[in-house]
Amino acid sequence: MLINIGHQCPFQTTQIALSLPLLDHFSLQSKISTLPLIMSSLSAKIGPSILNADLSQLHEESQRLLDNGADYLHLDVMDGTFVPNLTFGHPVVKCLRNKIKDAFFETHMMVQAPQQWIEPMADAGVNQYTFHIEPVMDSVVDICRKVQEAGMKVGLAIKPGTPVETVKEFIPLADMILIMTVEPGFGGQKFMNDMMPKVHWLRENYPNLDIEVDGGVGPGTIDACAKAGANMIVAGTAIIRADDQAAVIRQLKHSVECAIKH
Repeated sequence: MLINIGHQCPFQTTQIALSLPLLDHFSLQSKISTLPLIMSSLSAKIGPSILNADLSQLHEESQRLLDNGADYLHLDVMDGTFVPNLTFGHPVVKCLRNKIKDAFFETHMMVQAPQQWIEPMADAGVNQYTFHIEPVMDSVVDICRKVQEAGMKVGLAIKPGTPVETVKEFIPLADMILIMTVEPGFGGQKFMNDMMPKVHWLRENYPNLDIEVDGGVGPGTIDACAKAGANMIVAGTAIIRADDQAAVIRQLKHSVECAIKH
């Protein structure tokens, strides 16, 4: 007997072969009920990056993204040292928080000294503090503790050139792992599909972990991210510059939700 799994999702329908003589009605139903993957406890979340938004109208553009269905805002903070670009810091984030009271703010700290900005970002109203482990390998544990003590969730990020095994020892301290799918520092780069094995490895080994991807993600690349196991999606240019932001956000979310369910 063949059972088809899949309903109007962008993934190939899976056929599960069951030998009926070996299964009574109860055991058959039991197997079917457990077919949804271990990802079923996760939720799909879309977090637009405001890096390519009009920063002179940051409040208006951010509110429009939320009104169009964004689950959170991804705020890219760059120091000009860890990455060559320079964006904004906690004063801008605090001003945005004063305008937008309830949205979930994640700051992606592309900075050389993430420990320096923990308290200022907490004071600015940040919900999740995601920092790169590369420049602070000897102090990741201490930084995670300080982020938690400041009342924020912990996100750990790795660049494309960093092996995923590097972050393994710190996963118990984190609420989320970010796999960069472009080199950090600039928006609008081409998606690096060869980062998907990192996502897949994390999902296989940590089925309940929130896994985020960031860089070059849009309608043409979302299925690869979803299939690999990412459930938190950062998209900048694809959403910011879309004629219909809500439609793009719905498409991205639908792809991830299908992967979670099937």
